Amino acid sequence: MAKVSAEQLGTDPIGKLLIKQAVPASIGILVMSLNILVDTIFVGNWIGSIAIAAINVVLPVSFFIAALGMAIGIGGSSIISRALGAEKKEKALKTFGNQISLTLLVTITMVALGLYYVDALIPAFGGKGAIFEPAKIYYVIVLYGVPFLALCMMGNTVIRAEGKPKFAMIAMIIPSVGNLVLDYIFIYVFDWGMEGAAWATTAGYLLCFGYIFYFFASKNSELKIRPLHLAFDIPILKEIGSLGFVTLSRQAVTSITYLLLNNILFNLGGEPLVAVYAIIGRMLMFALFPVFGVTQGFLPIAGFNYGAGKYARVRESINTAIKYAALMATLVFIGLMVFPAEIAALFLSDRTDLPAQELATNAFVLEHSPIAMRLVFAATPIIALQLIGAAYFQSIGKAIPALLLTLTRQGFFFIPLILLLPQFFGEIGVWMSFPIADLLATVVTGLYLMREIKNTLV
Repeated sequence: MAKVSAEQLGTDPIGKLLIKQAVPASIGILVMSLNILVDTIFVGNWIGSIAIAAINVVLPVSFFIAALGMAIGIGGSSIISRALGAEKKEKALKTFGNQISLTLLVTITMVALGLYYVDALIPAFGGKGAIFEPAKIYYVIVLYGVPFLALCMMGNTVIRAEGKPKFAMIAMIIPSVGNLVLDYIFIYVFDWGMEGAAWATTAGYLLCFGYIFYFFASKNSELKIRPLHLAFDIPILKEIGSLGFVTLSRQAVTSITYLLLNNILFNLGGEPLVAVYAIIGRMLMFALFPVFGVTQGFLPIAGFNYGAGKYARVRESINTAIKYAALMATLVFIGLMVFPAEIAALFLSDRTDLPAQELATNAFVLEHSPIAMRLVFAATPIIALQLIGAAYFQSIGKAIPALLLTLTRQGFFFIPLILLLPQFFGEIGVWMSFPIADLLATVVTGLYLMREIKNTLV
């Protein structure tokens, strides 16, 4: 594998560089998303549609704790990219050391709290009725592995900040493939049910951690920290916190939306409607992988060149990233509009000898999923501008605008919409909230980004 130096972020042509960064990121996200998708298909076919709903209830809690690692990773990686661009190697090393210490401290504390309040958290996130027991089984086992996932998410962003996207891609592929193999063994062969799904997921986190540890311990990484770098540095912690708070706030709002949606949909249609949203949620993670890949590839390019004072390259990277991401989003949009029923059917067993309740649930999900999918993804072609715009401010260290733009879609628009529209339009009101929030957030981000480019990147 060819080594990529951080300096190339400031010299290679932007189009070529973005492809070099975005393709491995997209492949990594694709494999990770496929893992989530196929995992859900396995669970739906081998355990049942209620199990899909149970996992959907658990994800916001475990992902929020893991997102602490991602927040620390992205916040610190913004510092690392700009420090490498400005040739401040020692600051980059101190930042990475502080990221490791902070991730361990915060996530282990949160896992302890999550296990202590397990019986209150699961119902709060919609784990009611028949969903509660399988959700609790899955939640407890997966939570043990979440600190390793948090370290992986933190480490992955640092690998990208070093300009080594191929290694970051491999770090995402290894746990995904491992999880799928173990899913087959634990669920299908050993018939462990929800326990099998949970242990397969946790083992995937451990595999990922092992690879990332190997990367930083080997000669592939330029960041060779020493014990003194692990000691907390208050100015660096403040900068990590201010930038990482953007990512953490986004995930916190995402967890809140899961909580609201699961409860609203449970009240509107019970467990089957929560299962519909679980399928939609998996497609939100999977279908947009190329857009997220371009966004991930864009971050170190913008951060490095901004730190080096190469503003013309920053402007070019913004324009190129938006064009690439918009093209990918449009292709995704076409596929989802044409094949929504076929996509939903993948998640459900086609056996006719299932219990009557399971057959009724499957029929409900197949009937309601296509219209839900078409509405939820109706504004997909325009979301590239919103994602790239918010990512730009985070990459250059402007925490406040990054935070506000990140929260615009879900916090300022989506949550009020899902509280209001279902009162008038019922289930359809829930799905209508998605494209309306996307449209409004994109307009706001576009206006703010144009002003920033005109006033700063000159």
